[in-house]
Amino acid sequence: MSTQHNAGNGPLTGVRVVELAGIGPGPFAAMLLADLGADVVRVDRPGGPGLGIDPARDLTNRNKRSVLVDLKDERGPGTVLDLVEKADILVEGYRPGVAERLGVGPDACLARNPRLVYGRMTGWGQDGPLAATAGHDIGYIAITGALGMIGPDPDGPPTVPANLVGDYAGGSLYLVIGVLAALQHARAHGEGQVVDAAIVDGTAHLTTMIHGMLAAGGWQDRRGVNLLDGGCPFYGVYETADGGHMAVGALEEQFYAEFTRLLGIEEAAPARRDFGRWPELRKAVADRFRSRTREEWTSVFEGTDACVAPVLSLREAPAHPHLAARATFTERDGIAQPAPAPRFSATPGTLRTGPALPGADTAEVARDWAVPALDSPHQTQETDA
Repeated sequence: MSTQHNAGNGPLTGVRVVELAGIGPGPFAAMLLADLGADVVRVDRPGGPGLGIDPARDLTNRNKRSVLVDLKDERGPGTVLDLVEKADILVEGYRPGVAERLGVGPDACLARNPRLVYGRMTGWGQDGPLAATAGHDIGYIAITGALGMIGPDPDGPPTVPANLVGDYAGGSLYLVIGVLAALQHARAHGEGQVVDAAIVDGTAHLTTMIHGMLAAGGWQDRRGVNLLDGGCPFYGVYETADGGHMAVGALEEQFYAEFTRLLGIEEAAPARRDFGRWPELRKAVADRFRSRTREEWTSVFEGTDACVAPVLSLREAPAHPHLAARATFTERDGIAQPAPAPRFSATPGTLRTGPALPGADTAEVARDWAVPALDSPHQTQETDA
């Protein structure tokens, strides 16, 4: 299945989104909406976000269009409200109160467009003792208990999972779910609303199953000793002879039997049922994996139900035969990147354009959205405010 590059595809075709430029989970959420076909207009400020990244390589701005509006100019907020009047969804990731001070908060926007879904992306949420403080992914997942349970060593520090668990899983994806649910309500009842997507809330929600296991006595409240956190010798990562790694997830009996047979440790297999022998089983598994290279073990387990996979790097992943066959990754303008997901049989999401360059689409959006104020000279000038 190849990724198409034509406009007009995706289940959100016809949905208009205003994104107030920010960093991190807000732009990713807006990218996902754009990947699914929404017309996402990113409102960039003159001078850019100051991140030091080449805008042409900021993949979270793909499939979007960008306009320049100086919200510190007296006419800036009015121009954004002109866009809001034509929009279905707005996404912003400011600290609580900032959008209000800029004149584009929920009250002002919903007064202009009562059907608007106003999506707010923050770490701590719109209220609570920490709402006004700075933060990052690692802090958000720390206080929710998610970080504390990640890592194979009960006596060592937790393993930092990049910023995937908080920013993107607990943040971006929950914002997208929220604004789409609110959009359904707005279309059914004519009533817009504010969606408060806090990373702490979403990340806590992700741990629901673990809390259930904890309550049932099937999970210990410490890392590295449970079935899914590296404590189990047949669910973990092992080093190979060449310094590579293999991931093992042979939980069920039939998969475990296949795993131990192909690994060549059938004599140690009965240790599965005896927690006291798990250290012995772990050593047997580790020793065997260190006897061959990652490529050799990949060949051994390929096409089997042993539930073993090579641990690939970001640059290696696109070439994996399964991912290549599914076109899970694609390339545009020489940049390899994940293709839009998930997939739809009738309205496939597409990679239509590369990253939107700040202000590059101002005139086009002014015409398409019928917002002539966008194309006035004052919107592209930096102010001293």
